Amino acid sequence: MQIGIPRETKDGERRVALVPDGARMLVAAGHAVVVEAGAGAASGFADDGYRDAGATVADDAATIWRCPLIVKVKEVQRAEYVRLSPGTTVFGFAQLNRDRALLAAVLAARVRVIAFETVRDARGTLPLLAPMSRIAGRLAPLVGAQALMTNAGGNGTLITGVDAVPGARVVVVGAGNVGGEAARIAARLGCEVTVFSRGAARLAALAAADDRIVTMALAGDAARLHDAIARADLVICGVLEPGRLSPKLIPRHVVRAMRGGSAIVDVGIDQGGIAETSRMTSLSQPTYVEEGVVHYAVPNMPALVARTASLALAGAVLPYVRRLADAGIADAVEHDATIAAGVMTWDGSIAHTGLAADAGGRATAAPWRAGRAERVA
Repeated sequence: MQIGIPRETKDGERRVALVPDGARMLVAAGHAVVVEAGAGAASGFADDGYRDAGATVADDAATIWRCPLIVKVKEVQRAEYVRLSPGTTVFGFAQLNRDRALLAAVLAARVRVIAFETVRDARGTLPLLAPMSRIAGRLAPLVGAQALMTNAGGNGTLITGVDAVPGARVVVVGAGNVGGEAARIAARLGCEVTVFSRGAARLAALAAADDRIVTMALAGDAARLHDAIARADLVICGVLEPGRLSPKLIPRHVVRAMRGGSAIVDVGIDQGGIAETSRMTSLSQPTYVEEGVVHYAVPNMPALVARTASLALAGAVLPYVRRLADAGIADAVEHDATIAAGVMTWDGSIAHTGLAADAGGRATAAPWRAGRAERVA
């Protein structure tokens, strides 16, 4: 199978979905890997490295998008819509729930989209999203520290504290990969950390691992959460409902109650974010101030550490690319429930129930089976 690796075009995106070692493995297995020139340069992987691995390096994006399997990091960008063609499979972070124009484009083009963020294994974990979530969680206190600085509109709180001045009060909403990593890093930096989550087991594990972290159940009564947020210097939002838009857990009036120059880092902004005041920003313009609070809402935070993130992502993605290429897309989806869980759209139909619900429609059950039936007949 021909596998295309495009150069990412999203603002500030420097990751690449396949590194030369992965290309070498795919070529050894009999597949053709076509990499757009410069695709890995920003994360330290030169074109010659891909050539040495047996891949073809193409100077134009059109060549890449003619491959039946496109493996990329971020969602299809507006300028790439014209590249979409029927029967192509795009394997990457999809973000179709929050972007109706993108959803309409892939449906009209009859493109098959398999989303990294909804590939789910038998244990219920998200193996392709997890490494990026952990990186984003570790970065969240660091970008939050910058947001609190006066040059970003913050009130000048040093999150580590100094001498007799205590560290920042940090509230983390969510105790998964993002929230757990954010809480641990913030605690190590000397912050006073409180974590809210519905996951009792995750809260218990956090508390057991670091007695500096205070954990609280995110129960039906939101008063404790809202009160803690109002008193916080920094709020880190790490709630995710895979394949669905994020719930709005932080109302505007709670943000308004925060001290001026405090900060919110809404890591899940690519699924809409959990604060009513959150709106998507970019790596070139990462913050804005609303209700007197600095908001950081960048959807591709791991691109700040592009080499580490590319190595982590490519390592997680490669086995799934191999399965798709070895078996063929439809057969791989049919026989691998983990990959099937990631299918968002297929030949003009919405296949994912969460996406269909957010779009106000119904999902088509296993639409790939129609094509397989035709081939068997």
